Amino acid sequence: MIDRALLTGATGFLGRIIHEHQQVRTLRLGRGPQNDIRCDLSLEAPKLPAVHTVIHNAGKAHSVPQTETEAQAFFEVNEQGTRNLLQGLQAHPPRQFIFISTVAVYGLDNGSNISEAAPLLGSSPYAQSKINAEQAVREWCQQRGIPALILRLPLVYGPNPPGNLGDISKMIQAGRYVRIRGNKARKSIVLAEDVAKLIARVDGQSGTYNLTDGVHPRFSDLEDAIAQVHEQYIRLSLPLSLLRLGAYAGDVFKKAGLPFPLYTERLNKMTATLTFDDYAAQKDLEWKPQPVLSKAASILPYS
Repeated sequence: MIDRALLTGATGFLGRIIHEHQQVRTLRLGRGPQNDIRCDLSLEAPKLPAVHTVIHNAGKAHSVPQTETEAQAFFEVNEQGTRNLLQGLQAHPPRQFIFISTVAVYGLDNGSNISEAAPLLGSSPYAQSKINAEQAVREWCQQRGIPALILRLPLVYGPNPPGNLGDISKMIQAGRYVRIRGNKARKSIVLAEDVAKLIARVDGQSGTYNLTDGVHPRFSDLEDAIAQVHEQYIRLSLPLSLLRLGAYAGDVFKKAGLPFPLYTERLNKMTATLTFDDYAAQKDLEWKPQPVLSKAASILPYS
């Protein structure tokens, strides 16, 4: 029996943590020299050895395309990259395929306790490319009788988080962060460590599951937790009406290709409640996550 796994995206934020928690020898596949198998999945199908489990974590995220070329890059990396990986597995199909997806596939800006049964309404290039990749994985695995486990993740917390959490962390650390006064929005979030631990122990499970910490903390509590990590205090808060004016200015800067910390899309995300139901994962996968807020202060950035 082959006791070996293959992990894509192993050098990224979540991939590093997944790799650290693997209990079997895990081959890393990616473009950089630190990978065991060097390959740009967006351009070619790799030649792969036999492995027991494939963990497909590589993907493009955390950016808003400004041009058609930038939009197409999501499909090249997320969809075509997945199809090329599946093609590379033809000679030695694994016994399990785990795909890291996103709650963005639902295409919702607000809502509470959204389950896996919700329609996939995501219309952004990121969401559409992930929807297409999910379908490609399901079809390929179903044709070969291989269990396909698809994990849809919300905000993921860990050392040096990417995306909006990362930007917020940097601004708080620099003492330049402005809190939204009276913001009661709740967000689903999950610890990267918990996702990695689940992946390390599943064997033969299939299905599509949301993963969250089950608490869905208030955004203001997340801000305080990040501030505690950096031994900072958020001193300034402004009303939403005033911050909307700043966001409009940010929209102008963004269209001009200039950096600006706040724009309308980001502000809307920060002020809207968006939570997901992970009961199915608790029942089927024995998913027992840790509350992010109880762990956040002990998760320090990488030096």
